[in-house]
Amino acid sequence: MLPLLFLFLVLELPLSMNLKETPLCVLKRDLDPTYYRDGDLIVGGFFPLFLFSVKEFSEFQHYCSQLSFQVKHYNQVLALVFAVEEVNKDPNLLPNITLGFQIYNTYPSDVRTLESSLMWLSGQRMAVPNYHCEKQGKSVAVIGGANSELSIQMASLLELYKFPQITYGPFDPILSDKVHFPSVYQLAPKDSTLALGMVHLMVHFNWTWVGLVITDNTKGETFLWNIRQEMARKGVCVASVQKIPSTEKYTINSHDVIMPRIDGSSANVIVIYGDTNSLMTLQYAQKPYLILTKIWITTSHWDFTIRPQDMDVQSFNRALIFAGQSKEIPSFKSFLRTVNPAKYPEDIFLKRFWNSAFRCPFDIIAREQENCSQNASLEMLPLRYFDMSMSSQSYNIYNAVYALAWALHKVLLTRSEMEYSKDEEGLVLYPWKLHSLLGNMQFNNSVGDQVFMDEKRIPVANYNINNFVILDNGTEMLVKVGEFIAHDSLGEDFSIHVNVIMWNQFYIETPRSVCSESCGSGFWKSSREGESICCFDCMPCPVGEISNQTDMDQCIMCPEDEYPNRERNRCLSKIETFLSFGEPLGMTLSCTALAFCLLTVIIIGVFVKHQNTPIVKANNRTLSYTLLLSLSQCFLSSLLFIGQPTSAKCLLQQPIFGITFTMAISSILAKTITVVLAFKATRPVSRSRKWLGSRAPISVVFICSLIQVTICGIWLLVSPPFPDVDPHSEPKHIILKCNEGLLIAFYFVLGYMGLLALGSFTVAFLARNLPDTFNEAKFITFSMLVFCSVWISFLPTYQSSKGKTMVAVEVFSILSSSAGLLGCIFIPKCYVILLKPQWNTQEWVNHKSYARSRHHSKAFPHAS
Repeated sequence: MLPLLFLFLVLELPLSMNLKETPLCVLKRDLDPTYYRDGDLIVGGFFPLFLFSVKEFSEFQHYCSQLSFQVKHYNQVLALVFAVEEVNKDPNLLPNITLGFQIYNTYPSDVRTLESSLMWLSGQRMAVPNYHCEKQGKSVAVIGGANSELSIQMASLLELYKFPQITYGPFDPILSDKVHFPSVYQLAPKDSTLALGMVHLMVHFNWTWVGLVITDNTKGETFLWNIRQEMARKGVCVASVQKIPSTEKYTINSHDVIMPRIDGSSANVIVIYGDTNSLMTLQYAQKPYLILTKIWITTSHWDFTIRPQDMDVQSFNRALIFAGQSKEIPSFKSFLRTVNPAKYPEDIFLKRFWNSAFRCPFDIIAREQENCSQNASLEMLPLRYFDMSMSSQSYNIYNAVYALAWALHKVLLTRSEMEYSKDEEGLVLYPWKLHSLLGNMQFNNSVGDQVFMDEKRIPVANYNINNFVILDNGTEMLVKVGEFIAHDSLGEDFSIHVNVIMWNQFYIETPRSVCSESCGSGFWKSSREGESICCFDCMPCPVGEISNQTDMDQCIMCPEDEYPNRERNRCLSKIETFLSFGEPLGMTLSCTALAFCLLTVIIIGVFVKHQNTPIVKANNRTLSYTLLLSLSQCFLSSLLFIGQPTSAKCLLQQPIFGITFTMAISSILAKTITVVLAFKATRPVSRSRKWLGSRAPISVVFICSLIQVTICGIWLLVSPPFPDVDPHSEPKHIILKCNEGLLIAFYFVLGYMGLLALGSFTVAFLARNLPDTFNEAKFITFSMLVFCSVWISFLPTYQSSKGKTMVAVEVFSILSSSAGLLGCIFIPKCYVILLKPQWNTQEWVNHKSYARSRHHSKAFPHAS
């Protein structure tokens, strides 16, 4: 198997180069450094410690060498060294057994990662298949895989030998597939709630228009799916999606295409998801592209503080970082303070780290000449070089060492899996026999956290929200500004300290990232056709509706007893109102009614005083009194419509109005009939003389009024009027009114009155030219014309009116029609009685009659 694998490795490099178009780097071959510490059992550690730096250029290829040391990743190496030393010092864990380790560098390259794995298997610095040195026989497991891509690359080779591989990078469900990766174990908590936490942050700051930048791989696509779903649930929209090619697919022009797209996005907030290696294009471009106006949300898996000396990270200043929570191992910082090249002279990585961080040469004489501090300490380094706190990845490495140690300890106790070598006294362990123990491993670490190796029991990650800040003096720092605890109850799972967050210089206050500005209260969101729901126009609420919150999808109606204020952002209580005597309109109408009623009474007095005069006695004196009394009641009936409606008022309003008007109109009808009968009675052989008595006209009035009384009685029995409210006619008021009840009865009353008026008008019109000294037919004709005009105009006006106006229209119609009857019929008679008394004598009547008869004889000389 190994010869075939070696052949594959030899052939893989040139083949991969030919398949890639314009690759970023072609790796130069040199020997990879390793750091080995002997022990009874050896743990392999694979960490990304070196970067590719472009050093040589050609038209088609850019040659790279691993000269740039990722100094900050050395924290992971020290976490493994610290854990191994702590285990070796523990008398209760692996007694009489020491752990050793061998550290390798890993690259974002399939070929170089497989080569490092093969070196681990062969035990040589050169990958020699089918060769096993002494160290290789002590190997028990591998700790590595800063990301799932590296873990998969390593597993493709280590799985052939069933070597246990514990990954410390972010949890990836792909690696949980025990069919394809039976020897891979994950320790990192599941990041399934990362998208939820990020969306919580967006919702808290009302960032509804957010751009996404992800790595173009399976894990990036999974995150994109999850965060899109959460954003859709919370009403946050995706402004744009940019995918960063993986390292092997990345071309030299990718940076020039991707960065302007991100900078040109209309979103002020950008979420970036990926690891340090896969997002190299945003950090280590040959042409720096500063983006200073964006707010970045990312994770600690992408550590942009790791960079070459001359690289600038101002673009990511004040970014918000979701970092997995991990407890601080108490003695870890004390251990870090003691680390220096003199303590670990065999550690080639530490020497390179020290030289890179402190810029000190390795040679002691040269170091003294350069005046390099002998008391240098890791604690003196800024954040970009080293973080004294234990990162989540270092914490996972620490737990991985202890997981292996406890698994080996159980083997040591049973000794059922241990065998002695035939060649020498020593302990030999077959690594694949650890799987049964690692798969069910569970223990409490030194800080009390429960550690699980069973992936079904691995908990969901909790996150600290850190603010990456670059101060004016260049100091970089991470400030905790909040946290997201996924398992807490709703409302307690997310917390943020806004006052602690430092935004970049472009934002004086909390930045906004929206497609459309929020619609304030009084407006609603009107979506733009064909665009995202986050892009909308703000429209004012319709009449009668309000919006009392920002960004409401639709306005809401106020209750019937409330109305919107001018801003249409809250409802105010309506005031109950009615046509009262105190308000100007009510006072005017009531005074007018009383004035006309008083005028009618005065006219009655005048008629009573001059009751024996010809003008009073003409056309039936009794009917004149009946008409005047009816008109006075008509004027007074209008007062029932003014004032607060009560049950009694509502019952009396329409019936009294209908009956009094019917009496008045029937009296006028009787008067016109009397005129016609009086003219016919002058003929010698006329039969009309017997109808000229008072009985016939009174009968007309009685019968006509009785019919109206019957209609009103049926109305009151079937569905009488009642007090009601009208909350709709006026926006700010509730109108107290009388509901007619049976509305058709109301129109029957009006129709019957109209029928009587039409009859009176017709008879009066026909009798207007009959010869008589005081013929009322002309005045009755005109009065009926006024009456009909008023009530014909009343119907459409009444139907179109609302609230108090409707009541006022009816009152005005009652007063105007009554005044028309009074003025047209009785004012001319009063004029004669009071101002022309000489006309109101029998001699004047006789004289006028004689004159008319002579005029008639001359006009018709042959008339018989």
